[in-house]
Amino acid sequence: MAYATTNPYTNEVLKQFPEATDQEVQAALARGYEAYEAWRTTSFAERAKVLKALGALLRRDADKLARLAALEMGKVLAEGKAEVILSAEICEYYAEHAEDLLKPEELKVSNPAIGRAKIVYEPQGIVLAIEPWNFPYYQVVRIAAPQISAGNAVILKHAGNLPQCAAVCQELFEEAGAPKGLFQNLYLARHHTEMVLNDPRSCGVALTGSEGAGSVVAGIAGKALKKATMELGGSDAFIVLDDADLEKTVKWAVFGRHWNAGQVCVSAKRIIVVDSLYDRFVELYKKGISELKAGDPLDPSTNYAPLSSQKAADDLRAQVEEAKKHGAQVETIPLPIPNQGAFFQPMIMTGLDEKNEARHWEFFGPVTQLYRAKDEADAIRIANDSPYGLGGSVFTKDEARGARVAAKIRTGMVFINHPTGTKAELPFGGIARSGYGRELIDLGIKEFVNHKLINIVDIDAPF
Repeated sequence: MAYATTNPYTNEVLKQFPEATDQEVQAALARGYEAYEAWRTTSFAERAKVLKALGALLRRDADKLARLAALEMGKVLAEGKAEVILSAEICEYYAEHAEDLLKPEELKVSNPAIGRAKIVYEPQGIVLAIEPWNFPYYQVVRIAAPQISAGNAVILKHAGNLPQCAAVCQELFEEAGAPKGLFQNLYLARHHTEMVLNDPRSCGVALTGSEGAGSVVAGIAGKALKKATMELGGSDAFIVLDDADLEKTVKWAVFGRHWNAGQVCVSAKRIIVVDSLYDRFVELYKKGISELKAGDPLDPSTNYAPLSSQKAADDLRAQVEEAKKHGAQVETIPLPIPNQGAFFQPMIMTGLDEKNEARHWEFFGPVTQLYRAKDEADAIRIANDSPYGLGGSVFTKDEARGARVAAKIRTGMVFINHPTGTKAELPFGGIARSGYGRELIDLGIKEFVNHKLINIVDIDAPF
């Protein structure tokens, strides 16, 4: 079956779910559009009540939801709870700000006598959300909270290994007061993506996932003339300049590469250290990794989790072996890991020069690509030598210098003295092979609404 709960710590299949039938998908589209037609004229105040209630429910159930994420994809409890709280904050952000973000915008026209113009923002229908497994709740809320606040409906196609997390998302929306059909989880088969996007009741698709999946879904959306946003892969640069606070920077590097077992699109995958700090940084970095604690994700003391599945671990191992064939040197860090489950020994990879195409690959797990830069300019060059453009970070004691370097990095986001992160009040998204479109704040809520011009003109006709 395509949808199943498999505990990555034990590799035990706990529960399976059948895919939706074509008839169930058509029924869901009918329910969703009926809910949308009523919701689109519902006041912002009423919408805010639902989002505020959802935020409260997420906070109430944070521990339970974190345990469910640990069972389905291996996230450690502390990270799972933090994800749920972040999701609650996003709901609360849109409950407070959606009306202001979508207020009509008066336009300045050259001659007010011949036009009084404004843009109004109107919902358009059902948004299909195709979401990945690495953040079971945040990825869903990141698209659903703004779109439901805007007046749209949402159909969720979640990852196949998260059927119970997906189901609980719908349960929580409905418990919060969302009308039946406004947010629906469906265990969609692959061909259902085309079915939903070809339906006139859908207005677009938001996908977070791999380049391959993004290419396929974007093609389907384009053929159907539907709007799409794509948040795809990333290989974020983590630049360490010569004046960085070394001990603090190393701690962020260890965290930035290994949180969520390194399975994060904005993980610090390429660590670039200037020559003067390189040797000492590497010494401290290895030590920091070796002090992580691997174990059962349900154990509160665990901070190094298994990968999401045995297949994920096997695929990453095969990718590392392929990189070696291209000249990469790999060092395994001696971190004790259990002899069960989908664990992956942390590794550091060097030898990624201009002749090694592995420098352009995304390693979705605890494999660090490590680069020695001659100086600041060389660090920027290495950072920009990537097909991706999601995020990145710069570490320096001089914030103005950090901002100048950030301006030269070709990505959608750059953080100074912190790995690429996410907050309810910050936009999220990338460029190049990392996709297009933005989520969160006003950019996200406006992705799937109609930016309608209304112009009032009172002049005589020319003939």
